[in-house]
Amino acid sequence: MDFLQSADFWIGLVKIIWINIILSGDNAVVIALAARSLPPRQQKMAVVWGSGAAVVLRIVLTVVAVRLLALPYLQIAGGVLLLWIGAQLMADEDDDAAGHVKEHSTMLSAIRTILIADLVMSLDNVIAVAAASNGSNLLLGLGLAMSVPLVIFGSTLMIKLMARFPVIVVLGAALIGWVGGETIAGDRALAGFAAANHWAHYAAATAGAVLVYAIGTAMKRRARADGG
Repeated sequence: MDFLQSADFWIGLVKIIWINIILSGDNAVVIALAARSLPPRQQKMAVVWGSGAAVVLRIVLTVVAVRLLALPYLQIAGGVLLLWIGAQLMADEDDDAAGHVKEHSTMLSAIRTILIADLVMSLDNVIAVAAASNGSNLLLGLGLAMSVPLVIFGSTLMIKLMARFPVIVVLGAALIGWVGGETIAGDRALAGFAAANHWAHYAAATAGAVLVYAIGTAMKRRARADGG
């Protein structure tokens, strides 16, 4: 228990808590967007199961994240995937009839979307927590454990806000697009270009947000035209 008297331990713990608070927000938005159309009971199940499975992914990512990020074009592929997920979530319509007929498959679909998006979006969280832990397995474990309640609480709150303020759905989808653009710009294959052009990071993030909004809006209009 000597580690409890170490200033480095408590400083590292504070860093990890702060990192989780800042970086868990986008994950909470994804979960809320994916689960918002489900019945209340299934919303809770999707949030809990999605968040629980996501932390398992984070543990795996912690082991392989550095090696994965060393591979060129991997973040580009992940960023494109996030752009598509953001557009689909924005275009997703609340269809009560379909929801009652396919409640179970819809919940599984929501959990699948949560896992895929979290797999891509958790890279920054995992790397930041791993760096703040300074090689301490205890701090690393605490960081991963803390991310679960933060994401569950954040996504539950976001679901309630989305029901009350629908514009948050659009903002949430745009946020996913922003992260997708950032992910693409951060790929190893583009490191030289990004270093020489600092504006590229923000340009890619802005383009990602705009693209998700444009594609999501087009998909929503097409769905309404086909249905009406």
